[in-house]
Amino acid sequence: MTIRVLLADDQALLRSAFRVLVDSEPDMEVVGEASDGAEAVRMTKEQHADVVLMDIRMPGTDGLAATRMISADPELADVRVVILTTFEVDDYVVQSLRAGASGFLGKGSEPEELLTAIRTAAGGQALLSPAATTGLIARFLAQDPADDNERDPARAERLDSLTGREREVLVQVAGGHSNDEIAERLEVSPLTVKTHVNRAMAKLGARDRAQLVVTAYESGLVRPRVE
Repeated sequence: MTIRVLLADDQALLRSAFRVLVDSEPDMEVVGEASDGAEAVRMTKEQHADVVLMDIRMPGTDGLAATRMISADPELADVRVVILTTFEVDDYVVQSLRAGASGFLGKGSEPEELLTAIRTAAGGQALLSPAATTGLIARFLAQDPADDNERDPARAERLDSLTGREREVLVQVAGGHSNDEIAERLEVSPLTVKTHVNRAMAKLGARDRAQLVVTAYESGLVRPRVE
């Protein structure tokens, strides 16, 4: 199955470089290029993209607003957004994860890292390293916790719908552990862990593992720890 990729960046040179790289892979293709967030949302629908590589800083509708629009649209529930960042604005990355992005990737990453990120996002996993995503979220929630207007009060209530084992697994996911690692820690099979993760995602309304991590921290189930 070919992964349909949309490129959203206001720099044409970067889009061209990403296009050449993505189109060189047999299992993926670029289906469109957008220079701002509004265009990215429109083209995501029109071109039936699977993964959107989204720059944060774009004129007009920025990447953060576009990510929110994509995440809020039921017709785009299967679309995964990967935020492209220079890591100079890490707080924007956390906001993007809260808005529904599947993860983040530095613009200076190696080509193989970008391709792996696309495949990982298409598979519904967090990017790139679960531990890296977890560390970033934890650090910024600790330094600049969301105010009451930003928090979703229903998140803590939805945790009540989880079984004890699902909560255990959620804590492990928030710790950046893979399914295999969680299985070893809890002495169950990886398939069992996957089942618990999928059920937790469904109950909490999370699009992927990255959203589970955000929910675990914002609901208070897991407390940020800053080194």
